[in-house]
Amino acid sequence: MSYELLSPAGNFEKLVSAVNFGCDAVYLSGQDFSLRAKSGNFKNDDLKKALDFLHKNGKKGYLTVNIYARNYDFENLPKYLEYIQNIGADALIVSDPGVFKLGKDLHLDLPIHISTQANTTNYMSVKFWEDMGASRVILARELSKDEIAQICQNTSLEIEVFVHGAMCISHSGRCVLSNYMTGRDANRGECTHPCRWNYYLVEETRPGEYFQIFEDERGSYIYNSKDLCLLDHLDELMNIGVKSFKIEGRMKSSMYVSVVTGVYRKAIDEIMQFGKLQDRQRLFELLSSVSNRHFTTAFFNGNPDESSMNYATSSYVRNTDYLGLVEEVKGSEVTFMCKGKILGGEEICVLNTDLNEDNIKAEIYDIEGRAVDFTKPNSRYVLKTDRKIYEGAILRRYI
Repeated sequence: MSYELLSPAGNFEKLVSAVNFGCDAVYLSGQDFSLRAKSGNFKNDDLKKALDFLHKNGKKGYLTVNIYARNYDFENLPKYLEYIQNIGADALIVSDPGVFKLGKDLHLDLPIHISTQANTTNYMSVKFWEDMGASRVILARELSKDEIAQICQNTSLEIEVFVHGAMCISHSGRCVLSNYMTGRDANRGECTHPCRWNYYLVEETRPGEYFQIFEDERGSYIYNSKDLCLLDHLDELMNIGVKSFKIEGRMKSSMYVSVVTGVYRKAIDEIMQFGKLQDRQRLFELLSSVSNRHFTTAFFNGNPDESSMNYATSSYVRNTDYLGLVEEVKGSEVTFMCKGKILGGEEICVLNTDLNEDNIKAEIYDIEGRAVDFTKPNSRYVLKTDRKIYEGAILRRYI
């Protein structure tokens, strides 16, 4: 059985990074009808360019149309779905039964994947979607390995699971907190993440008197889940019949997409070849080097407990700064898009697409060939080095 590594692509740069670091497919969206409205996403013409790039490189692109639609959405949805099919999307990801029905009514010649937002938690629901004509179900993240195994045993559909990324405190994303508190609807892609905020308690007859809910001196993080990480359990997921391993993170940086994709690519390949991870510690060190809230296996081994919550901080942690993305290599000259300030002559780290790292001295020049004392973000520069660097490599600094 072949296994698919599915990476997030919030914009074209992240899509290219996912391809460079070994994904088999990406999930992406247009400007509308997706649950990541703030991730940048793709205009219609850019969607076609993205799919053309993917197909040229032997990869697939799945288009997310996974909002819970309102009546007015169906004015523009038919034209949009037909456009997605015409530009060569490899599948459509939906959660709303109405959007699913529309796709069938339009006779789209396009596989339909059922989003995790549909909260599929049992094999009878999978059978329902199978009978309706879906080709894949992305399971809810609230399932244990035994439940996933039972589902795989009772369906011929492809099963996809999330293996890495942020966890939602609500049932696979069905949250009303953001809508209630800010007027931005999480079920239409505009979540403000109020589950990460600190909260105070107000007694009914004492308005204006705020009492902190103490867990420790930093406050209370009762909703603040650690990030999902199933790296240690990929072999189990393979054995029980899961087809696709999905990484969360369309709103994360290109460095995040690159590193996490590269780690899971290497892990899948090692398990396929050797039956186990060859350097587990190294892979976890790489995962910890990019933004995370520490890691949990969540529901995989049963119901999560207090160890699945992050009591230290509601912010992400990491131990590297993202400095640049390599765009072109010609001999000893490496052209990169700068993402952070680099001082001329400082030592920086290069993470190549094969996950090998190397420390180099930064001899940096502008595009006209003049040496610079420091770089500015969002500008192109040339790095001169005799080290082996690949296109798509990440420049970063350990902190």
